[in-house]
Amino acid sequence: MKKLVIVFIILIYSHTALAGGSFYPDAKVKINGLLVKTYDYNKILVTKVVDGDTLHLENGDRVRLIGIDTPESKVNVKLRRDSKRTGKDYETIAAMGKKAAKFTAGLANDKYVKLEFDVQKRDRYNRLLAYVYLPNGKMLNAEIIRAGYAQVMTVPPNVAHQDMFLELQKEAMENNRGLWKE
Repeated sequence: MKKLVIVFIILIYSHTALAGGSFYPDAKVKINGLLVKTYDYNKILVTKVVDGDTLHLENGDRVRLIGIDTPESKVNVKLRRDSKRTGKDYETIAAMGKKAAKFTAGLANDKYVKLEFDVQKRDRYNRLLAYVYLPNGKMLNAEIIRAGYAQVMTVPPNVAHQDMFLELQKEAMENNRGLWKE
């Protein structure tokens, strides 16, 4: 039994290592008659949009969109912190968060997407960190910023698209799009 567990762990880690931080290939692994399905992150279904910057996938993974931050839609610690920082009341921030979540859901809910990973693949909450590409080839993260429903939030080492995101944010602000017209 120990050998089976060790072989399984080696297979999982080698699959992750071979992925190289970019895209995952589809694979099915058979161990002692058990078929273990791994998911193809080049085409995976978004089953739920949690909020403007967090998604659930068909395999149970949660995805945090890299490089963006949308307002919270429910009162929590972050919303309270944002309220103190911005001077806006809880209801205003939550309403903006609901608009951002609705926008994201309209683009990604029940769609097959492609995930692109940067340097760091998971955060401290074990969420996947990814740039998400929609069926039309557009990057979800960028579309949310372009529409003005997110601010740029760069967390090194995941900075591959930082310059583009900053340009999109500047354009959204100058054109009073989304949350910037509030």
